[in-house]
Amino acid sequence: MTGTGPFIVSASGIRGVVGSTMTPEVAVRYGAAFGKHLKTIGATDDPGAYVIVGRDSRTSGDLLAAAVSAGLRAAGVSVRNAGIAPTPTLLLAVRDDDRAVGGVVITASHNPVEWNGLKLASGSGMFVSPDAGSAVQQLFEQGSELADWSGLGSGGTLEGVAEHHIDRVLSLSLLDVEAIRRRAPIVALDCVHGAGGIVVPELLRRLGCTVEGVGLATDGLFPRDPEPIPANLGELSRLVRSTGAEIGMAVDPDGDRLALVDGEGDAVGEDWTLALAAEYVLGRRPGPVVTNLSSSQSIEEVAERAGVPFYRTPVGEARVALKMVEVDAVVGGEGNGGVMLPELNLTRDAAVAAVLVLNLLAARGETLREVLAGRERYHMVKQKVGRGDLDPEEVYRRVRAGVPAGAVENTEDGLRLSWPEAREWLHVRPSGTEPILRLIAEAPSLERAEGLTASAGESVHAEAD
Repeated sequence: MTGTGPFIVSASGIRGVVGSTMTPEVAVRYGAAFGKHLKTIGATDDPGAYVIVGRDSRTSGDLLAAAVSAGLRAAGVSVRNAGIAPTPTLLLAVRDDDRAVGGVVITASHNPVEWNGLKLASGSGMFVSPDAGSAVQQLFEQGSELADWSGLGSGGTLEGVAEHHIDRVLSLSLLDVEAIRRRAPIVALDCVHGAGGIVVPELLRRLGCTVEGVGLATDGLFPRDPEPIPANLGELSRLVRSTGAEIGMAVDPDGDRLALVDGEGDAVGEDWTLALAAEYVLGRRPGPVVTNLSSSQSIEEVAERAGVPFYRTPVGEARVALKMVEVDAVVGGEGNGGVMLPELNLTRDAAVAAVLVLNLLAARGETLREVLAGRERYHMVKQKVGRGDLDPEEVYRRVRAGVPAGAVENTEDGLRLSWPEAREWLHVRPSGTEPILRLIAEAPSLERAEGLTASAGESVHAEAD
């Protein structure tokens, strides 16, 4: 069914290397499986129902869009193709369209250009639940029944999704458009030649910002590693300094993550995006905040200062979204630069993140550097180590034995150990696709964060040798 090489199955989709494990055949079969699932649950009973298909800017995207659309239509489900669209743009289009019963986003997010993937959304504009994703995966593996000639789904295009997204962001009740326009900041922007280039630059201009950009073309030819982490933002930092920009913003290829660079050209770390966005939201609309177990404690501290409930979930955007619905959260997201604002959308959205951060700066009359001055700047270390044939419980036993005693434990998603008085934590998660452990630690000093991951890794391997 797939070639040799990496093929990743997640709760809401699949990813692989184009021409190897992600092929037109795979996309057709997956589209047909999703179509069969939608018909099984009765989502397509209305004759006007359709699935919206969109893609990021990767050069393989149009091929896979055609293939997944063919699979959906062969299963008897109609399709409307939105073309290049950031992930949050596509999901908002699904959420706001009464005829849309689902969506398919063709993206591999921050993975290198040779990768691509298919992510599934329900008619609510949220990524499908783990149960629904498992049902589609089972149909994909087994093969699903196709419609005859008289039952094929129709095709077509859907125009204007980017404009709809921009208009909806500008109409947010939390947003003070005039405050940003009065400030009229210069913003250095890097969209890494991704889909964010069709939404974020225009949104910023309509807010009165002067945009100094790199990578705004949507040709999918990533000039660097596309993940918006500090190590990859050198060109953006130089652009900030050369243009006198007040702030730099980096968007990932599918437009759902935002990283920040201050006016001196220093990348501040992607966890601050959610922390600052949440701070602005809570100042206007106090309420619960949700993030995942691997996100920075700087986000938790924002919630504590505001005196609002704070929740952590297992890693995964869909899990965060479901918890946000459960507790009626006002803001949430993931510490990788992903901000979720339920007033608009229950998915990470770089455009929303950008306007919330700009509004915070405008409200305070301060630069990003000034806002962050004097705050605790935590250090986060991420590491991968092999776990061999050890089962997870044995891994956790060894980790517990190798780190300081007295930790607060959370076992919802792997093992998370925290030492609140020291303001340190360690999260150990087995990969679902590789025989490795993901170790994430955070502490006030880099040495302590590195020490926690080193101790955990060494304790696993010491007894294994």
